[in-house]
Amino acid sequence: MSHSFAKVNTHYSQRCCLAADVSSPPSEVGGQRERRGGSAAAVMRTTAAGCRMSVGALLNGLLVSVVAALLWKYSKLSEHAALLEEELHMTRQSQELSQAHIDYHVALQALQEHGTRMVCTGKMHTDRICRFDYLCYCSEAEEFVFFHSNSSVMLPNLGSRRFQPALLDLSSVEDHNTQYFNFLELPVAALKFMPKPVFVPDVTLILNRFNPDNLMHVFHDDLIPAFYTMKQYSDLDDEARLVFMEGWAEGPHFDLYRLLSSKQPLLKEQLRNFGKLMCFTKSYVGLSKMTTWYQYGFVQPQGPKANMLVSGNEIRQFARALMEKMNITRGEEVEKDGGNAEDDKEKRAEYIVVFSRSATRLIVNEAALIMALAQEFQMRVVTVSLEEQSFPGIVQVISGASMLVSMHGAQLITSLFLPRGAAVVELFPFAVNPEQYTPYKTLATLPGMDLHYVSWRNTKEENTITHPDRPWEQGGIAHLEKEERERILASKDVPRHLCCRNPEWLYRIYQDTLVDIPSFVEVLKEGMKTKPSVKKSKSASTVHPGRVREAQCQTLVQTPNEAKLTVSWQIPWNLKYLKVREVKYEVWIQEQGENTYMPYILPQQNYTFSENIKPFTTYLVWVRCIFNKNLLGPFADVLMCRT
Repeated sequence: MSHSFAKVNTHYSQRCCLAADVSSPPSEVGGQRERRGGSAAAVMRTTAAGCRMSVGALLNGLLVSVVAALLWKYSKLSEHAALLEEELHMTRQSQELSQAHIDYHVALQALQEHGTRMVCTGKMHTDRICRFDYLCYCSEAEEFVFFHSNSSVMLPNLGSRRFQPALLDLSSVEDHNTQYFNFLELPVAALKFMPKPVFVPDVTLILNRFNPDNLMHVFHDDLIPAFYTMKQYSDLDDEARLVFMEGWAEGPHFDLYRLLSSKQPLLKEQLRNFGKLMCFTKSYVGLSKMTTWYQYGFVQPQGPKANMLVSGNEIRQFARALMEKMNITRGEEVEKDGGNAEDDKEKRAEYIVVFSRSATRLIVNEAALIMALAQEFQMRVVTVSLEEQSFPGIVQVISGASMLVSMHGAQLITSLFLPRGAAVVELFPFAVNPEQYTPYKTLATLPGMDLHYVSWRNTKEENTITHPDRPWEQGGIAHLEKEERERILASKDVPRHLCCRNPEWLYRIYQDTLVDIPSFVEVLKEGMKTKPSVKKSKSASTVHPGRVREAQCQTLVQTPNEAKLTVSWQIPWNLKYLKVREVKYEVWIQEQGENTYMPYILPQQNYTFSENIKPFTTYLVWVRCIFNKNLLGPFADVLMCRT
């Protein structure tokens, strides 16, 4: 800089002096020359002074330029430092959510370049779960945002069908309009005008809890579906983060949700604390519905789900995993290596558990009921209470019980922790039909659950205590018109109804009950007569047969009107490894072009058919294996046989 600066000043001085010489005209007379010479010297002094002034001005100008350049550079450095500081702040905010490391600049660049990416499984919103990269949530608008770039992926790309009615259900409760999930769409360029995003580095599972205040809903709708959804995707492991978007507070059972992950779950309200725009680097949205067994009556009266996909084996695996998280060990080892409750009786003292309620739906003569149970079954009887005991303590007790007795209510979901062979005894208040309210009966009778279910119903109206003046949600009917109150009071049986505010149902289910001990004991004795042992109730094999192998056909035309069709095959590959009581084969034969077929059940691996077999005709033939009368294998590939 100094060398350049010096070079510029020398050049400028030379130019100034040359201009002075040119401005002095020549003199013809000596005296005049001298006078003029004196005048010229003055001019030169003046010009030199002007040059010095010009150099000073130049120096000042250059100094100002240098200072301006330094200020500009400082300003840029300050701006860059501010950006770095903001980036560091956003990184800290992101890492407040997790101990996982995140490079904020890399995450922001990935969002800006690639936008949001989505790939879903499932054909309909009722069975769809979607994986997202960089799905964002605007806490001010309370909306999820999909940012479009040239690299965005959206599968399935449903267009407007995404809103008919939604992309997916956030809850395992099927097709409930408060559980619908969708997102807004923005170009990625819109990020320039939006708050800086905070990134969530954890793999997250985004879902809705359906009713976290009710223990039945906590297990059936949230915990079990979330547990198996996390099993479905390998990166939803113990380090994954659960995010609840339904808007409820933690609720009384929040510790149970904490058992699903080592990370603290996040509530919708808490998302505001981390920033106006949150972006989940990798997330799964929605819950599997495969484990649910009951529908609550939103469209039709409540009852077991059609086409249930879950068995007791999956429920018991969940129960075992949750007990491990709670550091609970069973008092018996029924579930290990084919053990059964009958053999285990000699190893442990059997006892009965009675659920005690302290607020609503009381058993008025609970002490008499406990005494009757102890005398009838010669067992110790213990009581448990959700209001007074810790949940792990209750599970510890129930996990070793031979019988669980309770009024109808959410606490009966704990029967999933009972050992195999135990009995579930459910009591119903007056006018409430046990056949219409069966979530716990359905659970107890799932294949592989191996529980025995018995219900008792109060049939004596004088043994019931009603509470008409309570709030409506606890069964009060004072708010109703007189005619409606009188109708409910006169009714002896609650008619089938839809969920969820039927006043007659609420009035009756919140009654307190004086249990008629003789009728209760009689019902229980009769019910226990049909209780099968676990060993006898378990089938010899729950393994289905494979395809038959090397299926083939041969044909023979005997006369213009007679023909034979011989079909043969080899046993399924897995059959030689199984101990199976009975093996048969099902054969379907259909004439090509016809709608009907002829079914046969055969004990051997080849058979010749002649009845109804026509010459010069093509037949389609299917063959499959059957184990133990009802365990069906898949059909082998269809055979085309020409006579």
